[in-house]
Amino acid sequence: MENSDSKVLGVVLLIRHGDRQGFYQDPTTYTPSNTVLTPLGNQQEYQLGQLLRQVYLNSSSPSYINGMNGTLVNDAQFRVRADAGGEGGVIVNSAQSLIQGLIPANSNFTTTLANGTTIEAPLNGYQYLPIESVEPTNDISLEGWTSCQTFDKSTSAFYNSTEFQEKAAEYKNFLDLLPQFLDGRSWNIYDFMNVNFIHNSAFAKALPQGYLETARYLADWHEYNVFSDPQLDGIGNIAGQTILPSIIDGFNSILNDTDPVKFVYLAISYKPFLSLFSMTKVTEASPELAAIVNYAAVLALEVRQPASGEPVLRFNFMNGTGTDFKRYHILGSTSDVLVSEFMSQLQPAEIDSINQWCSVCINTQDRGCGALSVAVAESRPTISPVSAGFLGAGLMLAVALAMFAVLFFLGCLTVGHKRKRSTKTSIASSEA
Repeated sequence: MENSDSKVLGVVLLIRHGDRQGFYQDPTTYTPSNTVLTPLGNQQEYQLGQLLRQVYLNSSSPSYINGMNGTLVNDAQFRVRADAGGEGGVIVNSAQSLIQGLIPANSNFTTTLANGTTIEAPLNGYQYLPIESVEPTNDISLEGWTSCQTFDKSTSAFYNSTEFQEKAAEYKNFLDLLPQFLDGRSWNIYDFMNVNFIHNSAFAKALPQGYLETARYLADWHEYNVFSDPQLDGIGNIAGQTILPSIIDGFNSILNDTDPVKFVYLAISYKPFLSLFSMTKVTEASPELAAIVNYAAVLALEVRQPASGEPVLRFNFMNGTGTDFKRYHILGSTSDVLVSEFMSQLQPAEIDSINQWCSVCINTQDRGCGALSVAVAESRPTISPVSAGFLGAGLMLAVALAMFAVLFFLGCLTVGHKRKRSTKTSIASSEA
């Protein structure tokens, strides 16, 4: 990593899960199926945790976060949120493996009882860090694209676009050669090929040289076009729009001297990476990032304090284990950007409430939208125009307050963490 005279105040990490078994998702709605993490995936995340420990929790590191105790950890300094959605337990389990590497067991993690007995935590002093399991049925923050009609229509429009048809025609000969390797599969092609190339020796030997690389290129092109948008608030960026509140919450906590949180870890799939790369314009200067990130890829958003002036944000990315962190420039800048500038440019596009998401996605039934619709309907009075005129503004105020109370009770006014504000075989089926 590049370093300067600025010091790291804290970091928000976005990390993809590790290697997993086969995964299937609808090519239009991206409705997923469950899968499981492999031992290789566990190792990838564990090793990444060890690396992050050396970078941020080691007092001799130039990127050490001052005040972080990497020996006997203080839970209050960490915030971990993991997507518990369509890939089953893969992402949550990845987070657990990473934390094992980040915070190793310590024999000093003990307590002394009143009778003088000293008790060591299990597993030679294993330290347990809380993980918030983010369930997509009631929280859209880490998986904002599913059950979203507007997103589905956008994806379908992409498949019908001239650009898509031209790409399909360009690679028709290659695509016609693939069925013999796909076991009857006509979508999620790259994922099937990649999983088998890693875990099936017969498949890896039979697959002609260059086939996996070409399939990866098409998958990268496909997924970036689905999960990006030229307009900051365009529906293609929804995966980034919904995760932004969690990111900005992290920044606010780090910059708040009264808040102990300095290390924020968001465990996710690859989709939010693509949207954020689009929204931050990092792909304009670095087009290689317009691609599916590898297993255990990590985006480190470092909040830094220069020798003078406002806090700045440094954008470091490492595309999986076995690679190195590289610093990238965002928002058209050639250096670190002010945290305030990042917020002012991106925050207007964030989706930070269930109500807003339901409206954007035209959903009145799923993911909390049904409860919201019922709350609104039940709070609306049925009275005649004469009665309305007689009751006047007093009743309307009471109804508004009642509606607010119902929504607050249902938890429909916020998304994810509470905000602390300071200011067909076709390329359509390619997926990682």
